[in-house]
Order: sequence, then C-alpha cells, then structure tokens
Amino acid sequence: MELEVDENDLKAAGAEIFVDGGRRGIRIHGWLIESRRNSILNSSNVQEWEKKLVTSHLPEMVFGENALILKHLSSGTKIHFNAFDALCGWKQEALPPVEVPAAAKWKFRSKPFEEIILDYDYTFTTPYCGSGAIEIHKDLISEQTGDLRWEDCKEQIDLVALASKEPILFYDEVVLYEDELADNGVSLLTVKVRVMPSSWFLLLQFWLRVDGVLIRLRETRMHCVFGGSTNPVVLRESCWRESTFQALSAKGHPFDSAAYNDPNIISQKLPIVKRATQKLVFSS
Repeated sequence: MELEVDENDLKAAGAEIFVDGGRRGIRIHGWLIESRRNSILNSSNVQEWEKKLVTSHLPEMVFGENALILKHLSSGTKIHFNAFDALCGWKQEALPPVEVPAAAKWKFRSKPFEEIILDYDYTFTTPYCGSGAIEIHKDLISEQTGDLRWEDCKEQIDLVALASKEPILFYDEVVLYEDELADNGVSLLTVKVRVMPSSWFLLLQFWLRVDGVLIRLRETRMHCVFGGSTNPVVLRESCWRESTFQALSAKGHPFDSAAYNDPNIISQKLPIVKRATQKLVFSS
C-alpha cells in the first residue's frame, strides 16, 4: 500500500523518505527503517533453501528477498524480519502435523497419484519473533558483534497512544511466506510497520486456518517511542492464540471457514495459549 505523506509532516518530524528500487524506507530520530519487497524464490533458490534447512518441504510462496529492517544507528542495534530465519524457527520447533480428516489428508500431496504421509508440520507454523544483532561499521564494512538481549518486563505497549490521531509518515506490509494448504486453508506470515512522528510500531503475524479443523494466530508487536539523547525504549509483546473449529462452534461461533478470513476480526475469539512481554536492553 503506497501512502501519501504530507511533506510538512515529514519536515516537522525531521524525517526523510527514501525509495531505491525494491527498497523503501524512512530516516527518523536516529532510526533507519527499511522495507524490501521482491518476487518469490525461483526453483534453484528453493533447492538451495531446502538444502540449508535440511527439508524437502517449503511453503508454496516464499519471498526470500523480502525483509523489514530497523536500525538504531548510534547503538548499532538492528532488528529485522525475513523468511529464512522464520523457517529456521519452523524447522526447529517441529510441531506435530495438524490432524485432518482422511478425505482432506489425501489432498495434501505434492505428486499426482502418490499419497503423501504427513509426518511434518505442513502448516509452517513458526515461533519466530524477529531477528536481531548489534552491527558496527568500520571502514565501510559492517560487522555483527553480538545478538540482541531481551528481558521480561511488566511494561506494556501503550495502545491508547497508538490510537491517537498522529500522521503516519511511513507504512508498509511485507509478506514473508504463504501457503494455501492445497486449497484447504491458509498459512501466512507477514510483517507490517507504521512510523509516526513520536514512535514506530510493527506487527509480525503468523495466521493459520486449516479449514474445519484449526485456527492459529501468533503475533508479535513491537513499539518504540523516540527518545532524546538517551537510548529508546523498545517493547515486544508476543501472543499465541489457537482454537479448533469444534471448540469455536461449541461457543456459538460459526463453523463455516468463510467466517474466518480476517485474523484481526476474530482474534479475540481465540483463547490465549501463551503470552510474553519483553524490553530490549541497549548496550551502553
């Protein structure tokens, strides 16, 4: 979605938009925030990824060059989101395959006339909450010196402040991977970012619907309020929600899959499995 931004709003915020091919972004208050969008992996790249991930299964559409990158320049803090790291999380977590009715199971096959036994998580569910590193620049060369450190905290993202009528200076949505589960549902991983004069906010969302069987929603929200000379505060909230169609129906909700096309509308109907709030510790 291309966003029309008022030049006066940008100037008042001391921000600068940049566009370079498939790269778009904004520089604001010591942050460089950039989105990258490109086409899906070609067959040779798919084989390379399968080899690296030690798997013969990947989602139907993997946007291997898509990314969202947020850099805090003075501290070298880099937060980024990409499909490969997300699939590493899928492979490592290795959830058991979602049980589907026998008739539906036959449809999950990769070769005609050959029944495939589902012995892997074909939903590509990932616990991924983003990637991060401390990055320094020496003689025009970037070097990573360590990982980011997140600590549990009681602070929460200020949703009231996020609902204020601030102008949006930059917005983008980046798809990392998608699979339609052989027309039996959807598995989709996206990350969205919006930048306002006072803060940036992002939502990483894994959305799964196995028609007639299961709905799963894993979301990670990050919010950063721009500070002065001190290091900014970055909060991260992760929430995993999940329910079977049967359980939803028992509570009076529709059983029809068509009623569950938009995760943002039905998220509150899904029970919470796990939730955590953390704060990013900046190196001094």
